[in-house]
Amino acid sequence: MPRRAHDPLAVRGKVREFALRLPEAVEEFPWDESVIKVNKKVFVFLGVEDGSYPPAITVKLKDEDVHAHAMTAPGAEPAGYGLGKAGWVRIPLDEGVPSAELLSDWTEESYRVIAPKRLVKELDGPPAP
Repeated sequence: MPRRAHDPLAVRGKVREFALRLPEAVEEFPWDESVIKVNKKVFVFLGVEDGSYPPAITVKLKDEDVHAHAMTAPGAEPAGYGLGKAGWVRIPLDEGVPSAELLSDWTEESYRVIAPKRLVKELDGPPAP
């Protein structure tokens, strides 16, 4: 079966692959939902693949400009369970969703908020000479 032009699971898969390439990132499945963690803390919620919930990703964005930009995505909203107050944004993977690349940028931003400083330094690489 050919994939549709916009395939939410393909977008989710690209974001998942990107997140798992970040230093010391691991995937776990609490609540039967895929989450990617660093240092035992979630930095991106990827939801479920079984179709029981609409596809979405949820990231923590502390930078005001990045947060504001993410909130302009179609259907974006502060995350539930009080997480929105801490900067978490839920972005549905519907038509009009930002590109997987932009979602990956937001995932990296979330990682930088959650990860220990030593891992952020590793992500940034050695300082320029």
